Amino acid sequence: MDAASMCRAMRRISEVMDKNREYLIELDQINGDGDLGISMSDGYRAAADFLDREQSNDLGRLLMGAAGVFNEAAPSSLGTITSIGITGMAQTLKGKTEASLEDLVAAFRNGINRIMQRAGSKPGEKTIIDALYPAVEALAEALPRGKQEAFDAAARAAREGSEKTKCMMSVHGRAAYYGEKSIGVLDGGSVVGQLLFEAIASYVRQG
Repeated sequence: MDAASMCRAMRRISEVMDKNREYLIELDQINGDGDLGISMSDGYRAAADFLDREQSNDLGRLLMGAAGVFNEAAPSSLGTITSIGITGMAQTLKGKTEASLEDLVAAFRNGINRIMQRAGSKPGEKTIIDALYPAVEALAEALPRGKQEAFDAAARAAREGSEKTKCMMSVHGRAAYYGEKSIGVLDGGSVVGQLLFEAIASYVRQG
């Protein structure tokens, strides 16, 4: 991955979030405040627009800037969490003008670890982590099979991880107030994680 491919991938993610804006709103209205689709659509569009404008080839610098504009455009809990994750990725890729698949795995892992540290969360607690964590582990495991198969595997793992949140009870955020009533409901944040990896896999497949 270089700066140009990062820009195109972010634009694909933005398009997918725009397409699913209303779906995410509907999910979030069940146990949240209904702004999930708005914040993710606005946040990823702002990040994509930022990357299109910037001239730097430093992947870390580009992602650090994208994290800042994302946070401003998506003033929500998941907006903040997402910007924390992007910042973690930026730190790993600082100074690099090209990133290998191994570099991307390391960046994703650092981003996820930063989210878990700052949010005090872990897999199994009905959050975006339940899609992101298995996706990145699947990505790492499938690396020897090439980038397309690796990201397809990551997208499948994210989708399966998100689906499993139906069986979990929310312990974070506003949804936690619903306690056992949150069981049986798909977590909106995990769906965002699923859409993220599905968008990247689509970009890798189609360019």
